[in-house]
Amino acid sequence: MANENILSKLPYSKPFLFVDEIISINENGVEGTYTFEPTLDFYKGHFKDNPVTPGVILIEVMAQIGVVCLGIFLMNDTFNKNTLIALTSNEIEFLKVVFPNEKVTVISEKIYFRFGKLKCNVMMKNEQGEVVCSGFISGMII
Repeated sequence: MANENILSKLPYSKPFLFVDEIISINENGVEGTYTFEPTLDFYKGHFKDNPVTPGVILIEVMAQIGVVCLGIFLMNDTFNKNTLIALTSNEIEFLKVVFPNEKVTVISEKIYFRFGKLKCNVMMKNEQGEVVCSGFISGMII
């Protein structure tokens, strides 16, 4: 499945689409990027005068790239507009902040995909290659 085809099947649109590019994807994992535009609405109120990206948004970026994109790839032709995706659990450790205008890379490794549940070991790195956050995210694909 071509990367553009996966992106076109994502059930999100701006301002809640947090995937710019899929760098690589296979049955064992995915790597993709996203750049946090400084005009994103949540920056207006999250630490005024010194905005940083909220942790819940960092988790969403990791979930969209690391679980949803990989899930679409793994389901291949059986994924359609009626397919539902839901976050079921996450355990994330935050190590660095992400500022407006930063580009991050998400690397996800599949732990298992069975009975519609996908669990991944997910890591986010900044442009300097430093780990911003990492942990486990699971989602259910129905």
